This record gives sequence, C-alpha cells and structure tokens, in this order.
Amino acid sequence: MTYLDALILGAVQGLTEFLPVSSSGHLEIGKALLGDQSIPQESLLFTVVVHFATALSTVIVFRKDIIEIFQGLFQFKWNEEFKYSLKIILSMVPAVFIGLVFSDQLESLFSGDILFVGFMLIITALLLWLADKAKNTTKKVTFQNAFVIGVAQAIAILPGISRSGATIATSVLLGIDRARAARFSFLMVVPLILGKMAKDILSGDISNETANLGILIAGFAAAFVFGIIACTWMIAIVKKSKLSYFAVYCFIVGVISIVFGYYN
Repeated sequence: MTYLDALILGAVQGLTEFLPVSSSGHLEIGKALLGDQSIPQESLLFTVVVHFATALSTVIVFRKDIIEIFQGLFQFKWNEEFKYSLKIILSMVPAVFIGLVFSDQLESLFSGDILFVGFMLIITALLLWLADKAKNTTKKVTFQNAFVIGVAQAIAILPGISRSGATIATSVLLGIDRARAARFSFLMVVPLILGKMAKDILSGDISNETANLGILIAGFAAAFVFGIIACTWMIAIVKKSKLSYFAVYCFIVGVISIVFGYYN
C-alpha cells in the first residue's frame, strides 16, 4: 500500500462512515480498485486504525453529548441522561451478539466480494428511499426503538449495508425525529468501534511487525479530517430530508459493483 492509497482509503473511510453509503462496502471496493496486495494482518491493522480515526472524529463532534451520557450513566438517577445512556447500551446488544457468535462467518464476507457488496448497496438504497418518504415527527427514541435500531446496526455489519444509513433510516421509519435519529445513530457506534478494536488487538490477528507507520498515520489523518466533515454535514442533510440523493448514489454504485464483480 502506498501513501496515496492510504490517503484515498482513509478519506473513503472518513466520508462513508457517516454518509449513508457503507464504509465497509466502499473500503472493499476501494481496495479492489487500487489492487491492494496487503497481507491480511496489514490490511486489518490499517482498517482498525482508520476506524479508530472515525470514532475519534465522532467524539470530537459530539463531545458535549458524550460528556452528558457519562455523567448520566454514573449518577444512577432515573433521569433523561441516565435513560439515554441505557438506550445506547441496549442498542449495542444485537451487534455484539452477532459479532461474537458469527465472527468467522462475517470475516469471510470481507474478502473483496464486490458482487455481494453491490447487492447490499442496493438494499441500502431502498432503505434510504423509504426513509426519505417518511413524515417528519418530534418523537424521541424509546427503549423499544433503541433495540430495533440496534438490530439494524447488527445487520449493517454486512459489507455494503450502510450502518448510518440503516440506523438512521430505521429510526425515521419508526417515527423518530430526524435530528434525534442522526444523533443516536452516531453516538451508538462509538462504543462498538472501540470494542471491535480491542477485540482485534487482543485476538493476536493484528501484526505491526511489517507495518509502515507513515502509511498508517496518513490513513488515520485522512479518515479523521474527512470524518469530522462528513459527520457535521450528515446531521444537516438528515434534518433537510435529503436522503434520496444517497439512495440514488448507492443504487448506481451497487449496479456498477455488480457488473464489475460479475465480469471479474
């Protein structure tokens, strides 16, 4: 992997983690198009680094909200902050269960199967199109909503299913206010990213013996900067009900990916 590849893939991760177009799917497409020949350990290390960068960008953008969540969690009072913290935890349960029980099966899907990614992107497009047609409301996230949104997040582990797209679309289809939907979607992923990173590191599958520190820093920087831009931009887009644009984009990229995957 070259420095240019690292910058491109880092930017792709930063943008697509928050925009509803599937970061995992685009990373797989990007690696295939760039002819990434990294050994599995190197590729996994790079993926972990850029995911950490986007998690950090989320923390920066939502720093006030995260402080409130931690304060509410450790007050042990049945107030709005404490309940919101519990909802975040509840939303993580489905993805944690799927990630632990079906770890090997999921890893097999991240092997450059662009055809599969293409079909999943089309499903993402359908979700976004349906959400864009939903009516605006002022409803808050309930505990039941939190679990259902968590199920959507678990399904979005599949490459090509946008995590932010699936969770925001599910929230909106459940009748939740769009701004609250975006906020909940972005906050609920931070613990999962950090948990996944810890699991990968402790598993011993990651090796830094042959890692190029400069390339990792380049990927991290690109993912962090573009992550902050995309996160801030996405909040404004959801409020203005512009998800249909991303639905069209996902559909087009999905079709191209299917054609590319079929003939290669």
